[in-house]
Amino acid sequence: MKLILKIYLLLLVPLAIMSCNTEKHIEKKGIPNGPNIILLIGDGMGLSQLSAAFYYGNGKSNFDRFKEIGFINTSSIKHKITDSSAGGTAFSCGEKTYNGAVGVNSDSVSIPNIVEILSEKNYNTGVISTSSVTHATPACFYAHVVNRGMQDEIAEQLVESDIDFFAGGGTSYFSNRKDSISLIKKLIDNDYVINPENDLVTTEADSKYGFLLASDGMPTMLEGRGDFLLEYTKLALNYFSQKPENFFLMVEGSQIDWAGHDNNADYLIAELLDFDSTVGVALDFAEKNQNTLVIVLADHETGGFTLAPDGSDYSIMKPVFATDGHSATLIPVLAWGPGAENFKGVFQNNEVFHKILALTK
Repeated sequence: MKLILKIYLLLLVPLAIMSCNTEKHIEKKGIPNGPNIILLIGDGMGLSQLSAAFYYGNGKSNFDRFKEIGFINTSSIKHKITDSSAGGTAFSCGEKTYNGAVGVNSDSVSIPNIVEILSEKNYNTGVISTSSVTHATPACFYAHVVNRGMQDEIAEQLVESDIDFFAGGGTSYFSNRKDSISLIKKLIDNDYVINPENDLVTTEADSKYGFLLASDGMPTMLEGRGDFLLEYTKLALNYFSQKPENFFLMVEGSQIDWAGHDNNADYLIAELLDFDSTVGVALDFAEKNQNTLVIVLADHETGGFTLAPDGSDYSIMKPVFATDGHSATLIPVLAWGPGAENFKGVFQNNEVFHKILALTK
C-alpha cells in the first residue's frame, strides 16, 4: 500500500508542476477571460470607402497596419441588402434577422446580445457613436425592439442595460420626452455620471459614465465635430484600463453611411478619415496592451461608392456614387491581436459574433 502511495505521489507532483506552468502560461497570454475586444464599425464603409483613406489622407492610413483580412456577406434574412439594424443585430446577437430589427430574431423574439453575455463573464462594456446612442447600430448592443424607430423605448433600455460607458448624441430621447419622464435622472439613480465637466481629464473606475453631447446625431466633420470620436475612444480605453476586468467596446463611425446616402464625397471622405484616425487610437492601445483584439468592419456599404477616373484620364481620380441607398457588396473585415487569424476568409456577418465569443471564456 505504501509503495502504491509513493508511486501515486511521484506521478502527482510532475502533473501539478505542469498544471502550474500551464496556468502561468495561460495567464500571461490572457486566455482565462479572453482578450479585450475593440469592435470598430464604419457604418456604410465598403472597400472603396476604406480605399479612400489611402488616397485622401495626409499620411499613411491606419488600415495599412492590418495583416489579417477577410470579407463578410451582409445580407439580412429576408433581403439581399441589409439595413444597419439587421446588420448590427447579426454582429451583436449572432443571428440574421429582418431589416429594422434591433436585438430580436426573425420572429421578433428577443435574443441575448454580446454585451449581456460578456457582462455575465465579468467584462466591462461600452458603446460610442457619432449618431445618437439610440440609433440602429449602437442600440443593437444593448436593446431589444421590433423596430429601430422606437428610440424612446431604446433609451429606456439603455438606462437598465449592462453598458458601463457610452458617448454620442441623443439627449432628446432622455429628456424633454413626450411622456415627461426624465431618463437622465434615472441614469443618475442607476449610478451613471452624466456629462461630467472634466470628461476628457479623468474618469473613476468605480463609476459608470454617459456622455450625451447632441440633441440627436452628432455634428458632421464638415460642421466642426472635431476629434470627438478619437478623444472619447481614448477616454473609454483609459477608463477601462483602470479596471482589473477585461472589456468590450463598440465604436461606430455612423456618418460614413449618412454621407453615402447624401452622395456627398467631401462629407464621406471627412468622416472616413476621422474613423481611420480612431482606428489608429485602437491599434496604438492594442500594441501596448497586447491582450486586446481590434476588429474593423462595416454593417453594409452605402452609396455604391467607387473611385473612378475622371473621364478617360486615368491620372485623375473622381469619387462616384451609383445609388443613394445601401448595396450588397461584400465588406472587408480587418483584425489585429489575439485571435485575429480567425477573421480571415469569406463568411457571413453573424459569424463575427460567434468568432468573438469563441475567444472569450
